[in-house]
Amino acid sequence: MSERREDAPEPSLLHILGPGEELHIRARSMDSTVAITDRRVIVTSGERVELDIPYEQLRRVQFDIERGRPATLVIVPEWPSDRPQVLAIPPEEYERAAIGIGRIGQYLDETRSAPTHVPDGRPADG
Repeated sequence: MSERREDAPEPSLLHILGPGEELHIRARSMDSTVAITDRRVIVTSGERVELDIPYEQLRRVQFDIERGRPATLVIVPEWPSDRPQVLAIPPEEYERAAIGIGRIGQYLDETRSAPTHVPDGRPADG
């Protein structure tokens, strides 16, 4: 899989990206945008940020494709305080979504042994 990078993030992402943060892929759902960076997963709906979590706080990603319907992308954060995202992905965005899921998988593999912290910063097991 070749790595693709987005040249110009949409305006709703520009104010979110940190200094030096790289946008790897952006996929559109029916009413939201999923951005995969080198640091985190971001879901926006218009100017509103629905989810913004680092890979260490991501529990699960599921992508279901069914004949005759938009695909369903489910992003489940580790903590209940971060709302899971259920997104309808149109067929023209399947490839971008699949590339994004591949990147997420690589980052999850890299962070699998990283300690998980509860939202207040304490280790989850302490």
